[in-house]
Amino acid sequence: MKKLLIIRKAILVITLLLILFPAVLLSQMNPTIDKTTIDKTINKTAKLLNENYVFPDAAKKMGEHIKTKLAAGGYYAITDPFAFCDTLTADLQSVSKDKHIRVRYNPEEIKRMKEAEKDGHNDELEKQNLENLKKDNYGFKKVERLSGNIGYVDFRQFAPAEYSKETVASVMEFLSHTDAIIFDIRKNGGGSPDGVQLICSYLFGKTSVHLNDIYTRPNDETEEYWTLSRLDGEKMPDIPVYVLTSGFTFSGAEEFAYNLKNLKRATIIGEVTGGGANPGGMVPINDWFGVFIPTGRAINPYTKTNWEGTGVQPDVVISADKALDQAQILALNKIISSKKDEQEKKQLEWYLSSLQGVINSPEITEDILKSYSGTYADRFITYNNGRLYYQRKPRDKFEMTPMGDDTFMFRDIQYFRVKFEKDESGKVTGLTGLYDDGHNDKSKRIEK
Repeated sequence: MKKLLIIRKAILVITLLLILFPAVLLSQMNPTIDKTTIDKTINKTAKLLNENYVFPDAAKKMGEHIKTKLAAGGYYAITDPFAFCDTLTADLQSVSKDKHIRVRYNPEEIKRMKEAEKDGHNDELEKQNLENLKKDNYGFKKVERLSGNIGYVDFRQFAPAEYSKETVASVMEFLSHTDAIIFDIRKNGGGSPDGVQLICSYLFGKTSVHLNDIYTRPNDETEEYWTLSRLDGEKMPDIPVYVLTSGFTFSGAEEFAYNLKNLKRATIIGEVTGGGANPGGMVPINDWFGVFIPTGRAINPYTKTNWEGTGVQPDVVISADKALDQAQILALNKIISSKKDEQEKKQLEWYLSSLQGVINSPEITEDILKSYSGTYADRFITYNNGRLYYQRKPRDKFEMTPMGDDTFMFRDIQYFRVKFEKDESGKVTGLTGLYDDGHNDKSKRIEK
């Protein structure tokens, strides 16, 4: 049993890649499978689950379920290996309700995994996978400073700490000078527990904080995860933190949100997450298939449970597409309350009112939007595919975001807004440019 854990640690990056990057090229080869392959795959899958799945009773039920279906000939009509994987995965999940369990067809990756299993490692494969992690920037998609000095990070996975620590340090250094931080994990499918531990460690003080525990069945041990005392950079225990979630947020990303929520270190904003708290690894079944087997379960030291099957419940429930705006609203309110300079407060309140207008904006009909399209002195408003665009030549064109029926903001020009003017009949006669310092300018509409 311990051998399986050693192998899993050696091929952790392989697991991430198998989950996140399907074998697209294989689908072009039109491979097929026969009854003998199906028999061997079902029986070996049942055996591996019985030996390693974190819940023995559920493992037994899954094995019995797929064997019973096999005996009735339930899989023999399938010749496409990808369809077979989908069917077998659905059958296993129907019993366990565990979304981590999945079967994959990828002979090339399985071959490499078996080589790693035999030798304990595979230098060539590890090098290739490390290069892929680098190309993906260890999961970090975007790091920027939003209006109001709010730090924003969009990242898609928690890469292993030993590989990602330098990149994480540079990201956290950038964030250390902000007045609030928004972590966007709406498209984050999880990753390494120590990757979660690393990022969490920057958000607490010098005293070590207990984050999470993971029990693993094969070695019957529980590993504790605490914040790290030594980091490449400053700790930020006092900066307000907001975490954005969606139904896609899963596994390690859920742990990140769950840890911070229960330690009251962050406000979680968005949708209920996917509900996968049982970590594990991809294990070869044979030369064609591998199965991700959850060998462990998370145990939060404070709730004594986890988010398996339920997901992480947000503190502020809102659709995922509006979560960023809502997080900025909450952050700006908090930042404004801490400021003493009245001019600075007014500017922050301008940004705040823009976001509040967007969150509460009514639906604007296509006819109304099109009625605004036209020429206003040297300003041009165009309509395209349900959106309005503003341009003041020779400058760039910017998408307009409605705050109300006649007032629009610009996400890319925070200091500026446009308000359309109408006569008593409702005809659009001009527009007024509004600025965050209080002044405005008017442009009459030029009739064709």
